[in-house]
Amino acid sequence: MTTFASGTAAFDSKDRITRDALTVLQPGFTGTTAPDWLLRRLGEGLASVGVFGRNIVSAEQLAALTAQLRAERDDVLVAVDEEGGDVTRLEVRTGSSFPGNHALGAVDDPELTRQVALELGRRLAACGVNFNWAPSADVNSNSANPVIGVRSFGADQELVARHTAAYVTGLQAAGVAACTKHFPGHGDTAVDSHLAVPRIDATADLLHARELVPFRAAIAAGTRAVMSAHILVPALDPSRPGTLSHRVLTDLLRGELGYDGLIVTDGIEMQAIAATYGIEHGTVLAVAAGADAICVGGGLSDDETVRRLRDALVAAVRSGELPEERLADAARRVRELASWTSTAPVAHPDPARTDIGLVAARRALHVTRVDPYLPPTEPLFVASLTPETNIAVGTETPWGVSAELARLLPGTESGSFAGEDAGHAAIVAAGERRVVAVVRDEHRHPWMSRALDTLLTARPDTIVVEMGLPQTAPRGALHIATHGAARVCGVAAAEVIAGVSA
Repeated sequence: MTTFASGTAAFDSKDRITRDALTVLQPGFTGTTAPDWLLRRLGEGLASVGVFGRNIVSAEQLAALTAQLRAERDDVLVAVDEEGGDVTRLEVRTGSSFPGNHALGAVDDPELTRQVALELGRRLAACGVNFNWAPSADVNSNSANPVIGVRSFGADQELVARHTAAYVTGLQAAGVAACTKHFPGHGDTAVDSHLAVPRIDATADLLHARELVPFRAAIAAGTRAVMSAHILVPALDPSRPGTLSHRVLTDLLRGELGYDGLIVTDGIEMQAIAATYGIEHGTVLAVAAGADAICVGGGLSDDETVRRLRDALVAAVRSGELPEERLADAARRVRELASWTSTAPVAHPDPARTDIGLVAARRALHVTRVDPYLPPTEPLFVASLTPETNIAVGTETPWGVSAELARLLPGTESGSFAGEDAGHAAIVAAGERRVVAVVRDEHRHPWMSRALDTLLTARPDTIVVEMGLPQTAPRGALHIATHGAARVCGVAAAEVIAGVSA
């Protein structure tokens, strides 16, 4: 740490360190308007704010909120976790207008992916959001992955790479900074890092040949940010998870891959960090390792959290644990990204492309029919075999086909079922109506497979819609794999069931 002879210089240094400590934080908050404490922190040096589903009611309300933030600091980074598909914040209460990464990977048309990302970016930019914690560049090589799944473009690294690059290009053409995640790759995990520390025991050679390929493509495409993963990869660092690892963030990402943009952590309050290191120590270790921004606010969203993390960084600089130059460099990168977003052209939604998400969802369907399939003319019963959702997806967002089928076939009713009696309960609830069984990652839930067996044995004409990863063999009178559970995926599936031409 630099020492100064004069009291004024020492005060200036102290003030600069405090401002830099605030600059590297990306906090969230509660409510649909900015609280006074957040506006005050913007005046003190805070440069980024994260918005979540709890902060968003409508596009108009979000635009007013971001305008409120910019009245305090005109170059503020407003970040959101808007992947489209299963993980949506902009449309958290209705379901997304975009089908999500796995559906785009199933189509495998990079130009379509670019157009989808461009339109999504336009909608974000129109609301005043200029930083998106997306896309996921994870190669979903482990189909049992509980947190990535359809958030990935697929299980092939070259496919994931070309779509990651297309997504980055499209999003940033709308003036919204892309944040490619979760470095060095969260696809080959069987543990959710929201809950514990996942471990990947792949060799260094395999990591370079698989996990790192999409990140190289994102860097080549000019991604403005990369998000770290709270995962332990012993081949890279046997003791520290990626977010806290100098070997991962500085030696590998900066040094070997040549990346020079912003590095932001995944949520620092996730249990993989909070339960092992604590959020204060975890924040210091992350910045020391090479992270430039600390995402916090998905769970903790108050001024006290901001104060605690700011003070932890300042104390670490004073004690020598965190070099002052490293904190200053991190803050500089945040300000550089803010400068880019404040000068990047903002592209507004294109009326001619507002249906691009539905176009993509329709193209992503994989339909297997038992000939001849005759579309029903009577009301149906939609039995949703509903698993627990992971924290990234949440429980607020509706999914399935029931709403659209009820519109196309008035009188259609629905129910949600889970557990060992789900199949029998669905049969009783359906009565004489034909059943549409909606599943999500059937291969990960043995009870769901048994329930579907029960339904198909009793009702061979059951229609099956798989809205997760389609890993099991198609079955049913009609089987539709949507490759995602977004609202538009449900619309596209319902059209096929009802025999409606797009």
